[in-house]
Amino acid sequence: MARELHAEDREAIGETLSLHGHLFDGGHLDRLGEIVTPGVIYDMSAAGVGTFEGIEAIRSAARQLGAGNPVAHHVTNVIITGDGDSVTALSKGLVLLADGTVASVTHLDTLRRQDGGWRISRRVISPQRTPLGGTRLADAGNR
Repeated sequence: MARELHAEDREAIGETLSLHGHLFDGGHLDRLGEIVTPGVIYDMSAAGVGTFEGIEAIRSAARQLGAGNPVAHHVTNVIITGDGDSVTALSKGLVLLADGTVASVTHLDTLRRQDGGWRISRRVISPQRTPLGGTRLADAGNR
């Protein structure tokens, strides 16, 4: 029987997603186990960066990217679905880059209840590059 998702779970999931930005922005890559599962799949292929499996692969990729990493990560518009010990979280992200530009992404996360908390087991990051999800309005030029 699936476990009901309570308000405490939703809060803990939101904190896991928020802690992601604090850990990366502060360079606390040794603490990634607090937010991801050991076998996490971290898919940034839509951004041209690739897909990484496991905590050490993510750490290594972040170190290799060095100054190319965002200066700040911000998460917002979190929508959590599911119940039991596995949920999906859809959220928006804003990243501040070193040159002062801001980029928008969508996160699609699968989180699992583990070690008394919630950990990301899969993250797919997709850049938002066009308005309306890329949909083109036929009469946009006539307005």
